[in-house]
Amino acid sequence: MIKHLTAVAAALLLAAGSAHAADAASAPKAPTAQQSKMGACNKEAGDKKGDERKAFMKECLSAKKSTQQDKMKACNTSASEKQLKGADRKKFISECLKA
Repeated sequence: MIKHLTAVAAALLLAAGSAHAADAASAPKAPTAQQSKMGACNKEAGDKKGDERKAFMKECLSAKKSTQQDKMKACNTSASEKQLKGADRKKFISECLKA
């Protein structure tokens, strides 16, 4: 009797596991980073057509997102060019990094 109950329990577990795996396989997956970038570039391209659109998409997709470090360098350089110091420099860089 115990062997029979164990076999039935094992069969139910296997059936439940395979049903869950089938649900997971059919669920839609989140878009990859490249797919998200493609969607964003496609929206920006708007109603461009032909070679103009191809050139825009190539440029948009190959453009690298600026990192925080790149942004900091640019803001720092800009503040230096404006010869800002002290509190004015700090305020300028803070606003620059938020943009």
